[in-house]
Amino acid sequence: MCGIAGIFDLTGQRDFDSRLLAEMNQSQYHRGPDEGGEHLEPGVALAHRRLSIIDLSSGQQPMFSADGNLCVVYNGEIYNFASLAEQLKERGYQFKTRCDTEVILYAWQEWGEKCVDHFRGMFAFALYDRRAQSLFLARDRFGIKPLFFSILPDQQLLFGSELKVLRAHPGLPRKLCPQAVEDYFALGYVPEPKTIYRDVYKLNPGHTMLFERGRTVPHQRQYWDIPFAPVQFESEADIQEQLLHRLREAVDVRLVSEVPLGAFLSGGVDSSAVVAMMAGLQTDPVNTCAIGFDVKQFNETEYARQVADRYRTNHFEQTVSSDDFDLLDTLAGLYDEPYADSSAIPTYRVCQLARQRVTVALSGDGGDEHFAGYRRYRWHMNEERLRSALPLGLRRPLFGALGRIYPKADWAPRMFRAKTTFESLARNSVEAYLHSVSLTSAEQRTGMFSSAFKSELQGYTAQEVFNEHAQRSPTDDPLSLIQYLDMKTYLVGDILTKVDRASMAHSLEVRVPLLDHPFVEWVSGLPANYKLRGQEGKYILKKSLEPMLPNDVLYRPKMGFGVPLGKWFRGPLKDRLRRSILEGGLADSGVFDHDYLETMVADHQSGRREYSAPLWSLLMFQATLANDDLSLR
Repeated sequence: MCGIAGIFDLTGQRDFDSRLLAEMNQSQYHRGPDEGGEHLEPGVALAHRRLSIIDLSSGQQPMFSADGNLCVVYNGEIYNFASLAEQLKERGYQFKTRCDTEVILYAWQEWGEKCVDHFRGMFAFALYDRRAQSLFLARDRFGIKPLFFSILPDQQLLFGSELKVLRAHPGLPRKLCPQAVEDYFALGYVPEPKTIYRDVYKLNPGHTMLFERGRTVPHQRQYWDIPFAPVQFESEADIQEQLLHRLREAVDVRLVSEVPLGAFLSGGVDSSAVVAMMAGLQTDPVNTCAIGFDVKQFNETEYARQVADRYRTNHFEQTVSSDDFDLLDTLAGLYDEPYADSSAIPTYRVCQLARQRVTVALSGDGGDEHFAGYRRYRWHMNEERLRSALPLGLRRPLFGALGRIYPKADWAPRMFRAKTTFESLARNSVEAYLHSVSLTSAEQRTGMFSSAFKSELQGYTAQEVFNEHAQRSPTDDPLSLIQYLDMKTYLVGDILTKVDRASMAHSLEVRVPLLDHPFVEWVSGLPANYKLRGQEGKYILKKSLEPMLPNDVLYRPKMGFGVPLGKWFRGPLKDRLRRSILEGGLADSGVFDHDYLETMVADHQSGRREYSAPLWSLLMFQATLANDDLSLR
């Protein structure tokens, strides 16, 4: 993959410091260690780090059009670039390279802002048009590739692939965004378009922005959304046939590479499906890798081996300690803003392992969101049946009261945590879903935050994130709606962020066939009961794969990348937890109520309560503060 960086003068054509541009670019060296390029002219500075995958001998960036008018810096892969190049050649454009970067230049020249409608792939790019005196930013449909930007008080536009690129600029304000802090402690990540900085943003997935010199307000356009438009089919067998054909084709277009290529193989349904498709599409054995753990309850390697043996892959695996908490400080520097998904640790390790053998790896990310694989979907739909049977005006006082008086049992299996169910039933569907996925409840966050910080929030709550997406949802089907919410929040803010940073830390490109947008458009239009049927998530995906994968892989309980946080906080991280949360930067930040945090730590370490997730989120927040000079004001 690659990294991009740049500065654009929105008001004139001032000169920029070449040393500053080089420093911004160097901060993301890990994203592209093969080559670096920079271009400066009055009013614009563009930079690029390259990880060479296709057309290794050319394709250097920044890249100019033949007439010198256009210049682009680009991160990603456009899988249909060859067919687009043929279309553009028929219209008179001449190409000097065999890479997809040049296609972007002439696609812009031919179609303007609508060029992105023609691209199939993952991308984030910035294109400078000299004649128009404009800068065009674009991000792929799902946000697989990141893009950050900020407009400084002096009307300099900064952009880059990671927050650290913008942080390298001395003019960037270092102020916490209060709403982002609230969102983070609810969700475990900062959702688009916010960042932890008050004046820095992420370009939303499926959006473009056009900045024109002399105009202070950019033109923003959403060019794509998940349609959930019903698809045509004749029978369940027809769906299975179409699904396998479309998935195979989505994998096939992602096998183009001039460097070693392989796949992650966790032993779950999604990664196993990708490997099965790859094995049928290439003559050489598929390179697969898996991470195992020294604790059986976290270890899935036996299932990965079943798939590897079946398809005779070139399989390699590594066992890591379940007490792999030494990465905590590394992760803070990697993500640049608070990020509380503890599975970032094994994801970092599996990317590290894969890079020993390959430069490109295919993953199974996206399958849970599109085929309703998460357990929480089942719980939500069970509760939804009760919600639909009783009006909210009756449910809110009845179940709200039961939720308040019923004892909290964090330690118990979900089916016995009636308090959580009562609290969900007292809410509408969107409120209930946020409650079920939150790391902390609204009541906990009210207790955690100081009075001064709560006044900064001005009544804002993370519920607004879900409400805004729900209002724009193209579907009102109960299951499809929460899938849509996950695709707009959890998928991009957590899953894809985790994979991008972990893979780029090791200069590894990860491709995601289950997020191929034609495939997703079709899957989104399937009736909900083909995704979640009874208590079986991914119903139609699993049925389609039965001839290709063992039943143990398809129908065993979902495990996921877990780490034993509760054990760490009562054992090897006990002292660090107390120091990090109750002393120093976190205690002095002005964000938290110290007494409340002290009670949380004491209750967890004594075993009275289970606070693993919120304590981890606090620990990662503290690590971010320690890694950067952030202030509330």
